[in-house]
Amino acid sequence: MSDWHVLTMLGLGFLLGLRHALDADHVAAVSTVVARSSSIWRSGAVGAWWGLGHTLMLMVAGVVVVGFKVVIPEELAQWFEFVVGIMLVLLGVSLARAVLREDWHWHVHEHDGSHHRHLHHHRSTPDHVHPHWLDGTFQPFVVGMVHGLAGSAALLLLVVAAVETMTEALTYIAVFGVGSILGMMAVGALISLPLVYAEKWGPLARLSMRGVLSFGSVVVGVWTMISTGLLRGLF
Repeated sequence: MSDWHVLTMLGLGFLLGLRHALDADHVAAVSTVVARSSSIWRSGAVGAWWGLGHTLMLMVAGVVVVGFKVVIPEELAQWFEFVVGIMLVLLGVSLARAVLREDWHWHVHEHDGSHHRHLHHHRSTPDHVHPHWLDGTFQPFVVGMVHGLAGSAALLLLVVAAVETMTEALTYIAVFGVGSILGMMAVGALISLPLVYAEKWGPLARLSMRGVLSFGSVVVGVWTMISTGLLRGLF
């Protein structure tokens, strides 16, 4: 394979990785994790960990498929996608439960002869909370691995058709992974922007946005299960 061909293939892999991060199921999954954050930088890190988990699983699948000449059955690939749908529903429900566990109430007070009502909330957390690195990394990393497993079949068909050696295959997947990591970091940061600024707009605005993200994840998850299980003949 010529150097020009290799560079073209890697450039295409990087661009496809960036595009891959914009898939609806990927955005829906990361948004449910980002919705729990109040920092743009931390939200970007969530996207990065998703991308790392995604790339790791693709690497493992690449070794199995390219190195051992294993073919991923179409039915198994569909089951992987169906599992992604279940995961999206669970993530959406989990976010909704987290929002509902907060102590929401209306605070009424009088000012200049007029009564005003403001929505307040208090997070229901233990008295002693110690942050752990797993709190912000483990979940998106595992979610990324599940997505990587579900998307491995289609990607590896493309890789097998385009490469000649294991080194070329893993290099392509790595470059694809870098593109998906950068793309999802940008997605996570962008999703967090309205959530961060909603703190200034009031708790009702943040509540509404988190509710939309929760509902969106459930909808995308249900549609993934329907399209995979029924429309594509899994069941």
